[in-house]
Amino acid sequence: MKDLEVKDPIAPTKRIHKLVLTGGPCGGKTTGQAHLATFFESLGWKVFRVPETATVLMSGGISFGELNEEQILDFQEHLVATMMALEDTYFSMAEKCAQNVLIIADRGTMDASAFISREAWEKILTKLGLEDIEISDNRYNHIVHMQSAAIGAEKFYTTEDHAARFEGIELARDRDNRAMEAWRDHPYVDIIDNRSDFDSKINRLIDLVVKRTGINVGDRFSANARKVKFVISGICPDSDFPVKFTDFQVVHHYLHSAQKGFQTRLRKRVRNGRATYTFTVRKPELQGQTVEVKQPISQRDYNNLLAHRDDNHLPIFKTRRSFLYENQQYQLDIYRAPCHSRCKNLILLETFTTSNDDELVDSLPPFLKIKKNLTGDPAFSMYNLSIRSDWEESAEQFCHKLSSDDEEEEENVYDVRKAHERLVHVSEENTVFDVRRNERQASESDSVASL
Repeated sequence: MKDLEVKDPIAPTKRIHKLVLTGGPCGGKTTGQAHLATFFESLGWKVFRVPETATVLMSGGISFGELNEEQILDFQEHLVATMMALEDTYFSMAEKCAQNVLIIADRGTMDASAFISREAWEKILTKLGLEDIEISDNRYNHIVHMQSAAIGAEKFYTTEDHAARFEGIELARDRDNRAMEAWRDHPYVDIIDNRSDFDSKINRLIDLVVKRTGINVGDRFSANARKVKFVISGICPDSDFPVKFTDFQVVHHYLHSAQKGFQTRLRKRVRNGRATYTFTVRKPELQGQTVEVKQPISQRDYNNLLAHRDDNHLPIFKTRRSFLYENQQYQLDIYRAPCHSRCKNLILLETFTTSNDDELVDSLPPFLKIKKNLTGDPAFSMYNLSIRSDWEESAEQFCHKLSSDDEEEEENVYDVRKAHERLVHVSEENTVFDVRRNERQASESDSVASL
């Protein structure tokens, strides 16, 4: 009998990562979903987002606080069954995708156990023919608990951003603890608290998921990473671009905001003919941090919100190109017509880094002609670039800094003429960075040595 040939195991060609986002109210789950989806889609992954089943059911008229004990038990039973049916739909779709897939569930099956006794939960499991381990450990790859702002970030706790949210701070704290306890036995649980600002909290979320999936993106989500921005001089044809990339066609619209100091905008993001839509509210600075709340929306909501666009701002059309170079993620924003003349031929490079400026310049992709570091310059913010009129004619619209405080007049009035001069100067100058300083210095040393 011929011996069987023993071969090394073949690594799977496709990944399906099933993630549950849980936690108390106002913990950042909705914004976290939006950021996760944007990041993983930029890497070429397919992202499915399972809606929060309880919110879907309660939006039809069910008020959890009005239910008696029998109704609560009945509701939780149907909640689990409905949730699993919804998730199974996305799980099945993921199996049929050729791409890597990230499935983000807004709460999972064990969350239903947080609001009833263990005895009642056991009855539901028995009736549905389920076991804890099957609907927890074996169902999801990873659980991330986003701690409620009611614990450690009370000044940011609000019920305004969620139609189904009504909890006061004490109730929010209780629900956060119950949700944490519900997932206690899952082997892969990460808890993200409020020890840092909100942006860092979202970065920690993405960093955790990235590490669980085994993706290497350098220091993109490190705690002390900062966002840097450069202007690029031209770009090679797509066929000559030396690394793999993903292009998205993006349109931004700024909307009227009823609250002073708030910025609201819509984003439509298209890849391979499929669009996703996001609604973003950027709030004024509070205690040294600016919070952006992002929410995925439907095409219907997008079209309805477009009626509230601010005609003082032009829509921004751009191609966003995402790519990795030496384990660092970069994004190119290539501004496209129709646009204001200030945006013509504008190409910006963005990344996050912990390196100082000299180290950063050495590590930038050498195949890009980088002209200038624009980090922190409001002349190149998308909000200001989208202003319809010339900046000098609309100085009151130019945004130098979002703040919730009333500042002195001389601090509010920014010299828009100088901002315009910087914009023009960057577009006209021909100098570019030599991004390989170490190689250049070595070459210069060799030249000196040969003299």
